[in-house]
Amino acid sequence: MRRHRSALRAVIAAFVLIALSPAIIFAGEQATQAPITVTDIAGREVTVNAPVKRILLGEGRQLYLIASLDKEDPLARVVGWRNDLVEADPATYAQYLDAFPQLAKLPAFAGKENGLIDIESTIVQKPDVVLLNLEAMRANQDVNYIERLAELKIPVLYIDFRHAPLKNTEPTIRLLGKIMARDTRAEEIIAFRHQAMSRVTDVLARAKPQRPSVFVERIGGYADDCCLSFGAENFGKYVELAGGHNIGSDLLPSTFGQINPEQVIAADPEQVVVTSADWEAYVPGGKWIPLGPGADPEVTRKKLEWFTTRSAYTGIAAQRTQNFHGIWHQFYNSPYEFFAVQQLAKWFHPDLFADLDPDVTFAEYHRRFLPIPYRPGYAVSLSDRAN
Repeated sequence: MRRHRSALRAVIAAFVLIALSPAIIFAGEQATQAPITVTDIAGREVTVNAPVKRILLGEGRQLYLIASLDKEDPLARVVGWRNDLVEADPATYAQYLDAFPQLAKLPAFAGKENGLIDIESTIVQKPDVVLLNLEAMRANQDVNYIERLAELKIPVLYIDFRHAPLKNTEPTIRLLGKIMARDTRAEEIIAFRHQAMSRVTDVLARAKPQRPSVFVERIGGYADDCCLSFGAENFGKYVELAGGHNIGSDLLPSTFGQINPEQVIAADPEQVVVTSADWEAYVPGGKWIPLGPGADPEVTRKKLEWFTTRSAYTGIAAQRTQNFHGIWHQFYNSPYEFFAVQQLAKWFHPDLFADLDPDVTFAEYHRRFLPIPYRPGYAVSLSDRAN
């Protein structure tokens, strides 16, 4: 520990010398930037030199929004990132790598989504701002990382797509639009999201259909444990917006939690939704469903079929009717949850949403806002009617 602190002090000292050296000051960048004060998702007022030119991503999946705001060259401002996109979403990473080969050389560090950043890597990259998930706030407070970076004039902003996405995603979009000088683009993304959501919520408000009971199995196939699920937030909220009743909202006090198999059987859900993805990097050969861009529908359907055999679903209504569905887990942590809401609504109320095509919606988002082409593969269902 003493050796680590000594190394950290040495890195900080080196950074201070670099920062104070006139030979290293980028006059052109300094002339175009000006300090602005913004409020992040944690409610902190933070001063940032904007427009930011050097961003360090505390999570690689933050690229989903960075790319939406800066379609022409999403890597132009990114100086480092956590390596989770490579492992948690390999198909999307491959698309970006194909479009931007320099991505392979981007400095990366390991870590957990609710854990500490690599402070030494952060200092070396000299970012204008560090973006961290809201879940990481407690861990970073415990070791005073934010204060250490503040001493070096490296501001940190907390953002959120995961803890309360329906509440925090749009403020996050506006926040990054502000510091990147992409305010107009941010509002265009928000308007698109509103329109996509209203295609579900407006129909449900008029029709007022009966809500099917829904159980969401979170990270299906990632672990053997059953039954991880969502409370009233995240996918739990998506289910409610899509016209279903989320069983987890009745049983879990927080966004994420675990429900006993006996409780699932007693609740007798009419629909089961499994969130999953290609997790070969984490669980080689696991039961996960390799959903994501370009996924093979025959493979994903076959892997979804296994979930109907889980003991937690013995005799439930969804098992009898084959109303089992799989959806890309990363919708829980991205600005794309409008696709999830549309797809869930189509599964829960196929008659009401016969003309709604979530793939068309997501393809349009890609065309307008992303630098990579749309490839279907984000959802699969055993219900022929829903398909």
